[in-house]
This record gives sequence, structure tokens and C-alpha cells, in this order.
Amino acid sequence: MILLAGEAGTPEGRAALEELCRIYWSPLYWFARRRGLTAADAEDLTQGFFADLLARGAVAQADAARGRFRTFLLSSFEHYRLNERARAHTAKRGGGQPVISFEAMQAAEERFHDEPTTTESPEKVYDRKWAMSLLEGTVATVRHEYAAIGKAAWFDELKIALWGGRGEIDYADVARRLDLTEGAVRVAVHRLRQRFAERFSAEVAKTVLDPAETDDEIRYLLAVVSV
Repeated sequence: MILLAGEAGTPEGRAALEELCRIYWSPLYWFARRRGLTAADAEDLTQGFFADLLARGAVAQADAARGRFRTFLLSSFEHYRLNERARAHTAKRGGGQPVISFEAMQAAEERFHDEPTTTESPEKVYDRKWAMSLLEGTVATVRHEYAAIGKAAWFDELKIALWGGRGEIDYADVARRLDLTEGAVRVAVHRLRQRFAERFSAEVAKTVLDPAETDDEIRYLLAVVSV
């Protein structure tokens, strides 16, 4: 996805870049809020940053030798933030190119306020939100796959297995609700975890500049959300 996004002059490149903007708008917005910006200023700054990326095709500057895309995006955003703070705000930022819906902005702000007070650095909050964006996207993808084969109810019953330990699942109770044997539920849980792991790995692989970094990035992101 990153390689495609670097080809902003092509339809495929623009689509990939817009997808990256959609997924990673929220982590950068949270970073800006933790930096002390108001909701309106954080929205404006984040929209402006992504509009700038779209206009300049700056993702093409990312390469494996300069670190992971997660780090590249944050350092680029911080550079943009400092530049914007230094210049006179004579025009509305954003370039007239909305990259995320108003409803998504509202949802991001509501979640920011619902988050427990933390002493984490803005950088750590950004990494945690980045990881959660990937996990939430993966959950949605896998649920869609289950729904496509008529097993959305299965997913909704079994998804606790993705977060809880093995001892936290009442297999007998789930089996009764799904009208399955307990053994069948255990097999279904195993397959769900396996599919989720595959999809999550694929999502992370889209965001690393070197495929060899995928496993390390997965370990880091899971550690961030497990704290």
C-alpha cells in the first residue's frame, strides 16, 4: 500500500494514499490533542497535513532505509505542525480537500474524551492509537468475511476469544447459544484466531516499508496495546 501510495499520479496510487489517510487520520489527531491543541485546531491541522500529502505526493519520500512508515508519518506530521505554528494563519488549512468525514472527526473527539486520563507521551499515545486502528480494522474485515458466509452470529459470539485468555471463554455456554457441540466451538475459536492473525499480519504488512519488518512490528504493536 505504501509503495502504491508513493505513486500519487496514478489512480491506484491516489486510492492507496487516501486509504492510508482514512486509517491513520485518528492516530495523528490524538497526537495533536495530546500536544495540547484544541479539538478544532487538531482537526484543522490533521486535515491540512493529509491534504498536503495528497497534493505533494510526499509518501514517495518514504523508504525502508529511513525507518518504518509509522515513524515516517509521525515525523512528517510534527514537521508540518511546527511549520504551521510558525507561519501566520492567514488562510484556512486543509486545501479544500476533506480527507475524512465530519462524523469520523466527531467520533475521534468523543473517543479522545472517553479515554482515561494518562501520563503517556503524545508519541506513545500515537503508537497505541495506530495499533488500535489496525486491530479495529482487522476485526471489521474478519466480521465482514464471516457475514458473507452467513456466520455473523458466530463471529459476534466468538470474538471475545480474540482478546480474552483461553480460560475466559465459557465454551459450553457459547455452544448452547450457537446450537453446536463444545468441541465444534473450540474448533471455531481456533479457526477464528488463526484467520484474525492472518488478516492482522496482512494489515501490518501494508504499513511497513520492508516486509522483513512485519513480525517485529506486530510484536511491538501488540505490546503497546497490552500495557
